[in-house]
Amino acid sequence: MLIGLILLIAGWVDPLPEPKPTDDTVMRVTLPTALQLARVRPIDIILAGRRIEVAQAQLERAQVLWIPDLVVGFDYLRHDGRIQRIDGDVITTSKSAIMAGAGPVAVFGLTDAIYSPLAAKQVVRGREAELQATLNDTLYQIADAYCVLQQARGELAGALDTLERIRDLERRVEKLAPGIVPEVEVSRVRAERVRREQEVERAKERWEVSSAGLSAVLRLDGISLLSPMEPPHLILELVDTAQPADEMREAARGMRPELGAQAASIEASNMRLKQERARPFIPSILLRGAATNPSGTLAGGVFGGGINDSLNDFAGRNSVDVQILWEMKNLGMGNVALVRERKAQRELAEQELVKTRYQVDAEVMQSRSRSLRAKARYGQAEQGLRYARESAEKNLQGLGQLRRSGEMVALVFRPQEAVQALQALSSAYNDFYLAVAERNRAQFQLYRALGNPAQAMEGPAEGTDRPEALPAPTPLAP
Repeated sequence: MLIGLILLIAGWVDPLPEPKPTDDTVMRVTLPTALQLARVRPIDIILAGRRIEVAQAQLERAQVLWIPDLVVGFDYLRHDGRIQRIDGDVITTSKSAIMAGAGPVAVFGLTDAIYSPLAAKQVVRGREAELQATLNDTLYQIADAYCVLQQARGELAGALDTLERIRDLERRVEKLAPGIVPEVEVSRVRAERVRREQEVERAKERWEVSSAGLSAVLRLDGISLLSPMEPPHLILELVDTAQPADEMREAARGMRPELGAQAASIEASNMRLKQERARPFIPSILLRGAATNPSGTLAGGVFGGGINDSLNDFAGRNSVDVQILWEMKNLGMGNVALVRERKAQRELAEQELVKTRYQVDAEVMQSRSRSLRAKARYGQAEQGLRYARESAEKNLQGLGQLRRSGEMVALVFRPQEAVQALQALSSAYNDFYLAVAERNRAQFQLYRALGNPAQAMEGPAEGTDRPEALPAPTPLAP
């Protein structure tokens, strides 16, 4: 369920008609759909999941160190020539022997059997935290790409609206020329119209490029263009930026999975340190079959043999060798070195945790600042767009109005003033949709910085509907 996602529409902004894609392979997509695809598509999440599987397999292997291996097979012995008896005499003989059976094999330190599973559990815990961090990063990556796509689509809508207005201005000026308006003014308007047409093409390019970027993140094949269903001036509110900065930092320290992964790493290194400290005092176990020579593998089975190639006198045989050994590596100096190594690894993990904590604090403060400043810029851009629209509309409406000054007749609004108003409108559109994108991106960045789980963004909130004031987008041919 989507937690904390509030959809806001600037009430005074009349939604522009949606630009109509010219490509046939178009996929309509919503932000919740893109976020759902984030859990199954990106390669980073798949890799993080595989790392968890590896860590779990290592944990399972550590948990069964107590259980010996079992070997099953045959052992055939053939000897020809000199051999020494137990009493010391050397004789010449030829003999054969064969055995079929099985035997246990176990060579392990009890310290490994005790501490390795504890360390492996912490490794699994760390890998799970890393997966959550990858999910959160992927959520932000996809949301960021989606906001860029929405910005490009909004800029295209603004460019198309400005182009229609400049075309209207061109028609009006042509009617006024050459009696009232000089021909040079017609050329000025036509040059601006060509410039607006170029801006439309650049906006289409930005839409297509940003669509390809989002498709690559989602690993969507065969999709030429992604077309969001939400309006490009949609505002997202995920986090209340009015919260005190200290509260945000504390919340992030308790929620960020990166810190959980570092804490698990410290625990794992601590288990390994205890393991090496206890190794000289806890024995190792050596268990093997002793029924076959010389190394000993099979313990029990059927054994028979005889002179030369004769194989007879088969009967059961069982022989097992168990040793309990205390090991001092390099007369104890190797154990001291291992303890120092594990201690250094633990201290390194502790320093990494401190470093990550400072990084988390910085990300919270940076994203909070970006969110606050982006919200302020949005309000300014919203106001600037309102004024730019009013100016453009009044200049177009007043273009045909005349005023007399003695014998002179002049236009109330000159064409160049209308051109400047439309240029300002174009810039205001770009500023507005940039502010919308930056505000939404800052919200997602703050959401991630606080450690909120990506799973909370998997679907629309219950009871959250699109505002009634928002009409369904209608195609507009370029």
